[in-house]
Amino acid sequence: MSLAPSLLAALAWAQAPGVEAVGDEAPPRPSFLLVLADDCTRDDLGTYGGPARTPHLDRLAAEGLTFTRCYQASPLCSPTRSSLYTGLYPVKSGAYTNPAQAYEWVRSIAHYLQAAGYLTHLSGKRHVLPESVFPFEYSGRRQPDPAALDDVLARSRESGRPFLFIAASSRPHFPWDDGAGRYAPDEVVLSPVMVDTPETRAAYAGYLGEVSAFDDEVGVLLERLERAGRRDDTLVLVLSEQGSRFPFAKWTCYEAGLASACLVRWPGRVPAGTRSVALIEYVDVVPTLLEAAGLARPEVLDGQSFLPVLTGAATTHKTHVFALQTTRGILDGPPHYGIRSVRDERYRYILNLTPEVAFHSAASKDPMFVSWERRAAAGDEHARRLVAAYGTRPAEELYDCAQDPWNLVNLAGDESLAEVRAGLRARLDAWMTAQGDEGQATELAATERLPESARRRERKGLEEEEGD
Repeated sequence: MSLAPSLLAALAWAQAPGVEAVGDEAPPRPSFLLVLADDCTRDDLGTYGGPARTPHLDRLAAEGLTFTRCYQASPLCSPTRSSLYTGLYPVKSGAYTNPAQAYEWVRSIAHYLQAAGYLTHLSGKRHVLPESVFPFEYSGRRQPDPAALDDVLARSRESGRPFLFIAASSRPHFPWDDGAGRYAPDEVVLSPVMVDTPETRAAYAGYLGEVSAFDDEVGVLLERLERAGRRDDTLVLVLSEQGSRFPFAKWTCYEAGLASACLVRWPGRVPAGTRSVALIEYVDVVPTLLEAAGLARPEVLDGQSFLPVLTGAATTHKTHVFALQTTRGILDGPPHYGIRSVRDERYRYILNLTPEVAFHSAASKDPMFVSWERRAAAGDEHARRLVAAYGTRPAEELYDCAQDPWNLVNLAGDESLAEVRAGLRARLDAWMTAQGDEGQATELAATERLPESARRRERKGLEEEEGD
């Protein structure tokens, strides 16, 4: 005799390590569709007032809740995804390099929801290790497969089991091959942290085209969901990941590097057409989905559920959000550069661990950035300031994000803000201590957290530098 899906779920809850059903009866359990962009600056999205055309995201925002203060704990793909799927900050989980490899003891949302009877499937970009920590069903390698969603929807209908489907896109990650022709370079509006050169305009136009291609993907997935009749019982969450590869975004702890779009639709539970200024983080997603599913939060998690904000029962969530960046694993050997950051409702504080070292990233060798350097050498003051600021960082940075969203004016030396700076530094130090983050010592140990392929790349870079 077969058991009903609800009884199977109840048994799974009872056996799940660290996860318990809340209340005497299993609550109605929604399904989840999580859509994740790749290297997408939040403020480039039309939904957030940016120049990219995003009609499907605009529609989703009109039907749900838009967060304007959502942040990730790292401006790098792999640690961002690990923290999103585990509810743990990067150093604690071990996944703080890029590519990242979590400790074997870590558990992800796949474990928690599978134990509660959920189907769990990740389609598209993975970039998380090891598979034992992330035991999803997998499909695709670069882009989400709509057919995989169709299959999960069919199996969910036949079995009565809810699902988590993660659609992890590789758009608008460089190269911007799919964005050609959608935007005219001479018509795009550049941000204040860009130098107006033909190379910049061509790159930005291609990138915006990729952003619109991501929006198209969202539209296809929503159409498949609705065609299957699952719109009303599925919580849809769309996130933009860290910023794009343009300077002052990805690889940095500035606002453009860490701020994420966050759109949530859950008919009947999340009020339509609403916006929230609550401070939330990617580590909060796992406990939020678990609470929505009627499951208790495992004590090990760093994140806290923001479900009360979703339903309108609360308007605030956290007082501070945290982040780290390391170039370990993403560049061919030293010099490496570690950054730590904390933000409250208004100010962002940044601690640069090795300010004596010039900062560099893949963007530093890009033809676009080279065109900025040429402009700077020719006497363009705006170009000179941006080139200098990107490569040379002081030990401390402080920005008034309310007045300076692009983090252009460093206020760390402003004595009128000395108390603000000291308070944020104390918060950051306490967070690092709690996470086991020893700053530069943790940076130097990072190579051991890398997959072997990345360790080989680091060793090769070190040998070449010593040979010089």
